[in-house]
This record gives sequence, C-alpha cells and structure tokens, in this order.
Amino acid sequence: MPVQIANPQVVAKIERLSRMTGLGKTAAVEAALDRMLEDIGRDHPSPSPWARFDAVLAQLHRLSPRMDGFEAVEYDDAGLPR
Repeated sequence: MPVQIANPQVVAKIERLSRMTGLGKTAAVEAALDRMLEDIGRDHPSPSPWARFDAVLAQLHRLSPRMDGFEAVEYDDAGLPR
C-alpha cells in the first residue's frame, strides 16, 4: 500500500536521511522505522495476553462500594435466602 507524505518538513527529513546514509528513500525510512520499533520494543516489552484483563480488574478493585446498592434477595440470620 503506498504512503503519501504531504508534510514538506517530513519529506525533507527523509531526503536528508537518504543522503546521509546513502540509502534510497524507502530503505532509509524502513531502517529508521526498524530502529525506532526496536528501541520501543526494548523499553516496552509486549504485555502478556492477560495484562489488559488484569488492568480492568485492578480498576474494579479500586472502586468504592455504592451506598445506594441493595440486595435483590433478602437473607435470614443463617445467610439463607428468605
């Protein structure tokens, strides 16, 4: 899929990087992206599949109980439903 870059400052940076590295524009952008992704991956390791679930649970545990809540079923002294 082609990428069109409309920002002239970004285009100038790509051309500058291409000249400095001796690579074509596409290869220079690819190398820069690879390096940036590697740097980010080193600083932010991939979370476990359960990380988002754990984050939601942590948020739920921080919620305070609602005082306007009610029991849908009444219980007797033995803890059994009436």
